Amino acid sequence: MDILQSVVNYILDLGAEVFVPALMIIIGLIVGMKVRNAFNAGIILGVAFIGMNLVIGFMLEAITPAAQALAELTGINLTAVDGGWTTAATITWAWPYAFLMFPIQLAINGIMLLFNWTKTLNVDLWNVWGKIFTAVLIMGITGNMYIAFVGASVVAVVELLLADLNQLQIEKVTGIPGVTVTHGMNILAVSLMPLDWVLRRIKLFNKKMDASALREKIGVFAENNVMGAIIGLLLGFAAGYSVADALILSMQAAAALTLFPMIAKLFMEALSPLSEAINEFMKKRFKGREMFIGLDWPILAGSNEVWVTIILTIPFTLLLSFILPGNEVLPFAGILNIGLAVPALIVTGGNLLRMLILSILGTPVFLYAATYFTDIITNLAESTNAVKIEEGQRLTWSTIEYPVIRYILTELGSLTILGISLAVIWVLLFIFYRQQMTKRNKELSITE
Repeated sequence: MDILQSVVNYILDLGAEVFVPALMIIIGLIVGMKVRNAFNAGIILGVAFIGMNLVIGFMLEAITPAAQALAELTGINLTAVDGGWTTAATITWAWPYAFLMFPIQLAINGIMLLFNWTKTLNVDLWNVWGKIFTAVLIMGITGNMYIAFVGASVVAVVELLLADLNQLQIEKVTGIPGVTVTHGMNILAVSLMPLDWVLRRIKLFNKKMDASALREKIGVFAENNVMGAIIGLLLGFAAGYSVADALILSMQAAAALTLFPMIAKLFMEALSPLSEAINEFMKKRFKGREMFIGLDWPILAGSNEVWVTIILTIPFTLLLSFILPGNEVLPFAGILNIGLAVPALIVTGGNLLRMLILSILGTPVFLYAATYFTDIITNLAESTNAVKIEEGQRLTWSTIEYPVIRYILTELGSLTILGISLAVIWVLLFIFYRQQMTKRNKELSITE
């Protein structure tokens, strides 16, 4: 068991920028790519991950302090400290049973591929920590490790099913054939779909409203660099920055929004030949079968709609945290809600107006989930000593990813009537989501 734990920890410590490209090189060679082409694609993919993570880090480093300054200007004192996803991940990996989820996820993916229950090969293995975190939350409520891993396994299955359903939409957004996203954050799309379905039936919200459409309507003000500069400047002034600091933030935001699409092209350069080779391999050996490559969410980070939505949602997030009864969380380290904007991108097809509305309407769910799970996260931090917290301090994650299904699984694990009822409702929502995405996929296939 110790050997397995050591192997898993070593692999995961390599990080996505090393592990995923290495895995893709191996897959490329297996499916018949020339050695030169396989290594070239793998290294470019590693460069793309590093480049995208650098720009995301740069963006977060620039925007987060402004958002936090905006929060501090209010003077509101809420009791739960927001440690963000990095703190949650640190605590998660300190859980004694964390390493077990790695082979469980591989087994689930292998079985589903074998029986043709999914078309997706999930190579985003670093984000196995999200399933472990789900297990931790369920364990904190039920006290039963077996139920915790069953719940985490449910998440792994749903990720693959959604990756299949979302693939064409993701291909449309990224321009990369044969890839999809297996990050658990997209599970929230199931809950967002009914809201988007209603909004699509209102003429105002059904107009083409992505970045390219805005560019056609308002010209230079919708260019990536100009739009980033304007948003950064306004956020800087709202946060109480001096003119000089606001201008610096303006240029930082402009740089990030300009660089995102450029780096996104590297993913296309790396993954397109690999995807073609995999599909040719599958056609020769398994007639009628195709395979998708499941990757982390940064392949969608080249969509400026995501970042515009995230930044514009910040003031609404803060306002809601102050006025929602029962909320105990002041968004801080996790104030940039990527886990809401990305599924909103997929559900809306990149419609900025609907993305913003879905993000505002979805924010209370995140705040209440963060409040609900605060004691569990705090207790785990104290028991593992992975994160030092002062006596009496309470720790949480304000933008806890896919909060709906995590809450349902904790209640279901306790076999409460509420949990069973919510699980039934969620399954019905999933069926509805599947119907809607299948319909969209047919339309996309026709237009292509």
